[in-house]
Amino acid sequence: MLVLGLETSCDETAAAVLRCAEPLRAAPPQTLSDVVHSQIPVHRLYGGVVPELASRDHLARVLPVADEALRRAGVGLADIDAFAVTSGPGLVGALLVGVQTAKALAWALGRPVVGVNHLEGHLLAILLAPDPPPFPYLALVVSGGHTALYDVRAPGELTALGHTRDDAAGEAFDKVGKMLGLDYPAGAAIDRLARGGDARRHAFPRALRQRTSFDFSFSGIKTAVLHHLEAGGVPEGRDLADLCASFQEAVCDSLATKAIRAAKARGRGHLVAGGGVAANSRLRALLRERAGAEGLSAYLPPPSLCTDNGAMVALAGAFALAGRGPDAPDLNADPAWRI
Repeated sequence: MLVLGLETSCDETAAAVLRCAEPLRAAPPQTLSDVVHSQIPVHRLYGGVVPELASRDHLARVLPVADEALRRAGVGLADIDAFAVTSGPGLVGALLVGVQTAKALAWALGRPVVGVNHLEGHLLAILLAPDPPPFPYLALVVSGGHTALYDVRAPGELTALGHTRDDAAGEAFDKVGKMLGLDYPAGAAIDRLARGGDARRHAFPRALRQRTSFDFSFSGIKTAVLHHLEAGGVPEGRDLADLCASFQEAVCDSLATKAIRAAKARGRGHLVAGGGVAANSRLRALLRERAGAEGLSAYLPPPSLCTDNGAMVALAGAFALAGRGPDAPDLNADPAWRI
C-alpha cells in the first residue's frame, strides 16, 4: 500500500510517500520520498511564525511539494492507495490548506483519506528509524509548539501524562534567542554557542520539580534570562557561550529528568524523543546518559525525523486506516486537537 502524507500544521510544507505492508506489522514501512519546504525565510523578519503568511505560503507550495514527493518516489498520483494529512493541532489556516488538498486529491481518485494528529506523528516517527523500539514505550514530544509526555502502548493507544503549562521548550529557545539578538529560529544557534560554554556559570531555575508532576513550565527560566540581561546587557564571546550553555542546561535538565521519571513510573524500559527540539545535542546526550544510568534504552530519531515531515504523517495515517478506517468527506481541521 502506498500512502501520501501531507503536513501543513505550522511553517513546513511537507509531503512523503510511504510503502506499507498489509498488514502493517508484516514488514517495516519504507520511505520512498520525504520532501520538506521550510518557511523560515518568510518568518525570520518577524522573529516568529506569522499565521497568515504561513497559510499563504502553504497554499503556494503544497501541490509542488506533493508533486516532488511523487517524482522522487518514482510513482504517479494514480498509484497512491490512500492519503493521510495532519488535521490538528496547529494553525487553523495552515491546517486547512493540507486538509482541503488531501480531501480533493482523495475525492478525485476515489481513494480513502484520513486525518491524523500531528503529535501522534511525532510519537510514531521513531518507527521509521533503523532499529525502532517495540511497544510499549514512554515518549517525550518537544518542539516549538508542544512539550508533553505520553505513554505509548500501541498506535492509537496513547495516554498523556503531562504537558507544558505555559511556553513550549522550543518557544522558550526562540524567545531567549530573540533577547540575545540571534536569528529566528534560535534553537540551533543556542545549541552551537552552548558547546563552547560553561553550563554551571548561571543557576537558572527548574520549575515544577515535584516528583508527582509530569508537567513542564519554561516561562520562569525565560524571565530569569530577561532579568539577567536587564542587569548586565547582552554578553559577548565566552560570556554569551556561558549564558547559552546555562540556559540550555536548565531546559534540557528539566526535560530529561521528567522523561526518565515518567518512564520509571509507568514501568517502561524504552524512552523515545520526538519533535524539533529532540535534535538538540545536549538533550540527546542527557537522555542517553540518564536512560543508561537507569537501565533504560533511549531511542532518538535522526534530525530529519525530528522536524515536521510528511513521512511521520503517512505512517500515522496508515495505522489510523488499519485501526479506525478512513474519515468521512466532511473531515475538517481541528487546531486544538489533543490526545
